[in-house]
Amino acid sequence: MGVIEDVHGDLDADISLEEFRGAVEEKVEQMGGLADEETAAMLIAHELDDDEVNGVADVEPGMEEAKFVAKVTSVGDLRTFERDGEDADGHVLNVDVADETGSIRISLWDEQAKAAEDELEPGQVLRIKGRPKDGYSGTEVSVDQVEPDEDTEIDVQVQDTYAISDLSLGLSDVNVRAKLLDTDTVRTFDRDDGSEGKVANLTVGDHTGRIRVTLWDERAGIAEELDPGISVEIVDGYVRERNGSLELHVGNRGAVEDIEEDIEYVPESTPIEDLQIGDTVDIAGVIRSSDPKRTFDRDDGSEGQVKNVRVQDETGDIRVALWGEKADRELAPGDKVQFADIDVKDGWADDIEGSAGWQSTVTVLDSSSPTETARDDTDSDATGLDAFADDSEDESTTADSGGTTSTDSSSTTATDTDSTATVDATSATSTDANATTADATGGDGEHVEFTGTVVQAGNPVVLDDGEETVSVETDADVHLGQEVTARGELRDGTLDADDVF
Repeated sequence: MGVIEDVHGDLDADISLEEFRGAVEEKVEQMGGLADEETAAMLIAHELDDDEVNGVADVEPGMEEAKFVAKVTSVGDLRTFERDGEDADGHVLNVDVADETGSIRISLWDEQAKAAEDELEPGQVLRIKGRPKDGYSGTEVSVDQVEPDEDTEIDVQVQDTYAISDLSLGLSDVNVRAKLLDTDTVRTFDRDDGSEGKVANLTVGDHTGRIRVTLWDERAGIAEELDPGISVEIVDGYVRERNGSLELHVGNRGAVEDIEEDIEYVPESTPIEDLQIGDTVDIAGVIRSSDPKRTFDRDDGSEGQVKNVRVQDETGDIRVALWGEKADRELAPGDKVQFADIDVKDGWADDIEGSAGWQSTVTVLDSSSPTETARDDTDSDATGLDAFADDSEDESTTADSGGTTSTDSSSTTATDTDSTATVDATSATSTDANATTADATGGDGEHVEFTGTVVQAGNPVVLDDGEETVSVETDADVHLGQEVTARGELRDGTLDADDVF
């Protein structure tokens, strides 16, 4: 056998020996004697194999064909389906494969699928050729050819239980043990076929990080049965991507179970003094004060709710607005709390504030949980508010005269394996009116300070702080919805303002 035949025999390309020989002869002629038959044959072979990608991460929808080598990480169940207009049933088998660059799902069909059900197992390395396309789990490859490759080593760990940092897009049959950090209520939505779907969310964390968990249909109710702080095992989850972040999804095949194991979660937080408007960050600290929950009407007629708390770490303090269900959390002065994925916004009086919406996580930390901070000179024996005794006075009983205006625009898109639905899309704007430094309903001639929202502009201006309403005599230029503070004498129920700001 000559060199041309040898090179052709190693090709993974649909070209006959005669066609290959003709291409080699043409290449020798084109190069004017600069290449012999062996060199020309290798060049042609390389050109024919130029659709072999460098790794799984390079496989993209739109490629006419992709060739790659990857290790089997999980093998799904063989599914049978009816083809339109055909008597014979079709068969499909989904297999998750990975290399050092990432993971991807491949689909084997009909006879190939039936054979693979018995022969494939996790840990095998495959040489794959197929057509990439957009699939439910991201990019998927419809396989044309596949064969074992016993000579290639791929450094990918095949495991049943994953650390959160080991999760990657496309993984399925995933088990994770983690601490339950936050829960959500069940939401319902209508599918395209008219049936009702259910969805809820959890947030879990381990020593490597945290991840949002989406529970579907029969599993959604788990979110209302478990309490944050316990350890759980998530069984048979699958990894999806949403808004650029990975999520772990649990369908009817999966489960979330309470376990006795003590899982450590170490939050990584940004010092409050380093926060900038526009950031989405994690912060941790001690609750200094917690305002009462406020309700308000949205533009669509629905009712929203918000509660403000002030949290402090060793570097500073910030007001955080808790929106929707987050406002129901019982947070008391002295609680050590982590707020994850909060948005930093422009607040009242040129201050900044945090906004904790649907995507945020609120976790009450154990007194023994480590909280990462920017300074090392903190008294490690101090707990609760005592940890910050040198930095500020205890505000748990002192009303804050500063207000805040926060906007929460939350949109939750629910995607199930059978349908896509949009649920709970709301936009809310609420103004927080805080307590006064003196009781605005005091006697005549009493000098008071009152902070509230302008519910009537003109003369008089009427302010409402959510509990009481005060008329203010002032020439100040204010507008409806603005939050202002008025100082002056209160006479016969009207505040004669010396100063409005």
